[in-house]
Amino acid sequence: MWIQQKPGTPAPLDELQGRTVGLKFECNHCNTEVFTDLIGVPAPDLLANSMEDDGQFETEEIKCPGCDMTHAITVRSTFEGVQFDVSEVKPESVSYQVAEPEA
Repeated sequence: MWIQQKPGTPAPLDELQGRTVGLKFECNHCNTEVFTDLIGVPAPDLLANSMEDDGQFETEEIKCPGCDMTHAITVRSTFEGVQFDVSEVKPESVSYQVAEPEA
């Protein structure tokens, strides 16, 4: 099930920490729907000195299959939640899906 990211509202950390997610989004350049490989969701920094410093992130790149534009993807985890940032796309076009654990 795809869950649309709400701009400015992080996804729940307790549902995503330690899991992998797939993202889908619409390329702003050619309007192609792009699907990523699975991306790990990092845990927030437990040793951070303040809430502003608690973020951990993973960064990846993916090429749009429609126009070869490279999009940078950042998955940022804080104690407030998880935010998915994709360059060159409208934030409201980003959705995520939690991968099921392998048995």
